[in-house]
Amino acid sequence: MTLVSRVLGFVRDMVLAGMLGAGLSADAFFVAFRIPNLLRRFFAEGAFSQAFVPVLSDYKNRYSRAEMECFIDRAAGALAGVVGVITLCGIVAAPLIIFVFAPGFLDTESKFDLTVSLLRVTFPYIFFISLAAFAAAILQCHGRFAVPAFTPTLLNLSLIVAALWMTRYFEEPVMALAWGMLAGGVAQLLFQLPFVLRLGFFPVPRIRTGDPGVQRMLALMGPSIFGVSVAQINTLIDTLMASFLATGSVSWLYYSDRLVEFPLGVFGIALGTVILPQLSDHHSSGSRETFSRTLDWALRCVLAIGAPAAVGLAILAGPMLCTLFQYGEFGAHDVAMAERSLTAYALGLLAFLLIKILAPGYFARHDTKTPVRVGVVAMLLHLCLNLALIVPLAHAGLALATSLAAYVNAALLYRGLRRQGAYAPVAGWGAFLTQVFGATAIMAAFLVMTCPPLGQWLAWGMGDRALRLAGLIGGGALLYWAGLWALGLRWKSMMVSRAPT
Repeated sequence: MTLVSRVLGFVRDMVLAGMLGAGLSADAFFVAFRIPNLLRRFFAEGAFSQAFVPVLSDYKNRYSRAEMECFIDRAAGALAGVVGVITLCGIVAAPLIIFVFAPGFLDTESKFDLTVSLLRVTFPYIFFISLAAFAAAILQCHGRFAVPAFTPTLLNLSLIVAALWMTRYFEEPVMALAWGMLAGGVAQLLFQLPFVLRLGFFPVPRIRTGDPGVQRMLALMGPSIFGVSVAQINTLIDTLMASFLATGSVSWLYYSDRLVEFPLGVFGIALGTVILPQLSDHHSSGSRETFSRTLDWALRCVLAIGAPAAVGLAILAGPMLCTLFQYGEFGAHDVAMAERSLTAYALGLLAFLLIKILAPGYFARHDTKTPVRVGVVAMLLHLCLNLALIVPLAHAGLALATSLAAYVNAALLYRGLRRQGAYAPVAGWGAFLTQVFGATAIMAAFLVMTCPPLGQWLAWGMGDRALRLAGLIGGGALLYWAGLWALGLRWKSMMVSRAPT
């Protein structure tokens, strides 16, 4: 279901690229789009889920059904109250928010004013998507993953409809996208409610600050907001600094980030979402060995997929951008500029994926302080690298800084789990890494030798681009799996032997 959503997300971005290109309107919309999405990670899918799911798992395992339902109602009230206030403040303070997060836009009054208008429409999205994430967390905690994974498709559909059919009704066409984003948030909430009701829950938001379950959730959520959102904060810092660069820099970073988000969402976020309830259950029941084996299994899966995905994305950065986005207002120059930042982001893909698996190892054990300490170190390093790399590499330097900081973040999270005794690698990692990186090298050699230069891709039409890109990706994937087989790795047997019980 995540794959369906991500593929449709590519369709959405193709439509947006053709409509907006990488000009003033595109930069304005992507800033207004990213700020609510950052808050979505703060108060919805990221921090809230990491705090709510472990507590809900405890209620499911240790308390009665009535007590669990009471906790759900009070958690819904706390979330709705907090996010409701933040939403109202965001609408009123939109000019100040843009001043803080995109100060470079002040140089162009029309660009600043347009971004403020867009943000006032998109900001309420955070309220509805937070409640949608609340419903998703209940479903995931009860083993229902397909519906929450499919739900983001509705946002993509809403934006596509807005871009293709609603723009004609607005004096400023890009405003249609802002209203489409808001409609997508409402649709995601309404879509999931019947499935929550089918589980026998009817959440009625109730506010009771003294509830012990809510207090535990809020205590976990505070540090989690920072711990799980370091990557998003770094991305927002990139956007802030890119606002001072040439027009189009914000858009080039956005399109690059979207391509990296595809494997990150399909494999990293999806796998992290699935293992969090399992890790929480194992911790709640005291099964330390099973907890460790679950992490080990997830790390192997991520490395087996993430290594070839990162290398393939770096080598095929230009052809992918050209095939997906180089139509309408998105020109050859935009492809060349976005290729630089995509290559830099691709170098950090493996670290981004590892963080999505390692962080739940802390949150499932109600340890939110360690990810915060690690996040602070990674964010400070990212800021220093941004300042060092932005001058020689412009927007690509910002992307490279994000990737380098992510590796430090992942390494510190891994070291912490080992030191705390929460994770002990299963035997055979040396052979496994040799097999994965050996097969990745075989795939990389094939792609480098057979991929035509970017100028040739720009000369082809859409059909030729799509066919040749599909051939390269299919051939590379086939060689990768064949390389794993030749080096002795049997994927099916690894899945069976490492899968958590």
